Order: sequence, then structure tokens, then C-alpha cells
Amino acid sequence: MHWFKLKMPGGVIRMSKPRKRYTTDFKAHVAFEACKEDQTLAQLSHEFGVSPEQICRWKKKLQSNARLVFAEKPEKKIHEESTAPLYEEIGRLKIELDRLRKNN
Repeated sequence: MHWFKLKMPGGVIRMSKPRKRYTTDFKAHVAFEACKEDQTLAQLSHEFGVSPEQICRWKKKLQSNARLVFAEKPEKKIHEESTAPLYEEIGRLKIELDRLRKNN
């Protein structure tokens, strides 16, 4: 682990370590375990090496965004809206082409 020197007001130098970064998979796993409520926050904190406050934040974020799992993807909706008129035009052109072929 690398330590960094931070110069504080008044000329005091303080050593600090870099912040830990967690993967999204890890955060989701810890938050999901917290939602199960099989273990206390203290137990989860000890098991995963994350503060109880952090686990609470991840759990709240998971719970507040859970509805997005079942939501339709906006790109799909936009794609359907933009292609619907094109398919209608293709249908009209096919009918017109069939009519022109029958007349000849």
C-alpha cells in the first residue's frame, strides 16, 4: 500500500492512504447479503471488511434502484418508435409494387 503526504494548513504534514475501491459485483453482493438480514451489520462488516455505514448506503442504493431491473430499456423503446413509421412505409410500398406488377 502506498502512503501519500498531504500538506495541511500551518505546515503540518499528514500521511494518508489511498481510498479503497470496490467492484460493482462486490458492492452488489454485500448489499444483497445485507438485504437478506441473516447477519447483523457488524457481522457483515467483519466478514467483508467494509464499514457498517458503507453497507447501509449500498443496501439503500440497491433497494431504491431495484425497480430498474424490471423497467423496459429506453433504447429499445426509442428504437421501436423510430422504426415503426419505416415499417409502415415498407408495407405501403409493397402494396403499391404488387398493384403495379398486376397492371403490367
